[in-house]
Amino acid sequence: MSDPQPFEPISRDTVSSQIRAQLLKRITTGELAPGSPMPSERELSALFQVARTSVREALQGLLSMGVVERRGNRSYVSEHLPSVVVERGADRKTFVAELFETRRVLEVPIFEMAAERATTESREQIAALAESFNENLNIAEFRHLDREFHTSIAQCCGNPLLIELYNKVLDELFRSVEFDELLGAEKNRDEVAQIIADSCAAHRAIAKALSSSDNGAMASMTKSHLDQVEQSMVDDLD
Repeated sequence: MSDPQPFEPISRDTVSSQIRAQLLKRITTGELAPGSPMPSERELSALFQVARTSVREALQGLLSMGVVERRGNRSYVSEHLPSVVVERGADRKTFVAELFETRRVLEVPIFEMAAERATTESREQIAALAESFNENLNIAEFRHLDREFHTSIAQCCGNPLLIELYNKVLDELFRSVEFDELLGAEKNRDEVAQIIADSCAAHRAIAKALSSSDNGAMASMTKSHLDQVEQSMVDDLD
């Protein structure tokens, strides 16, 4: 797992809501994993360089949303479902194909719901996120943005159970040795660069479908994107 990205500076406007938004982003992208302890109020106050009262308000907001829970005197990321545990076979390409098959079953209908239910603000934020992709990203930078992009869209579907299930599948994918080996191998550098380039274009198309509330286009673009990445990883990477 790559080192966590630094927290963004906080302006003086709606401090607690900005803290809450940044922490929620870390939770939905898996950087703060289900069941893990949240940083203490003192730690967060130092990290964000704000008063502890603002941190306390932000954590209370996350508690109200149900994404954080109290255990004694400590806050933890909520974990409503058990972690996904997958038996690895001898063939890592088969494992990759199985994960993408699972993603298609979940991601296509979840993204369709997102196209129908996303707020105007969410559509604008995801469109901006799609534009941050470019062909010059290295694989670590790309994977971090890729996880954020997909989980941000899933968050718009409005079904907490589906969101949690989907995130656990992504956890299995993004933390797998099989993916790290295939994407990180020097001999696959040119093929991985092509995957990044193709994905950048696909993400912009998916964001466009979301912006226009076109759930038919969203389903088509999402399936096409997953099919393309799977084919590239199974057929082109060694």
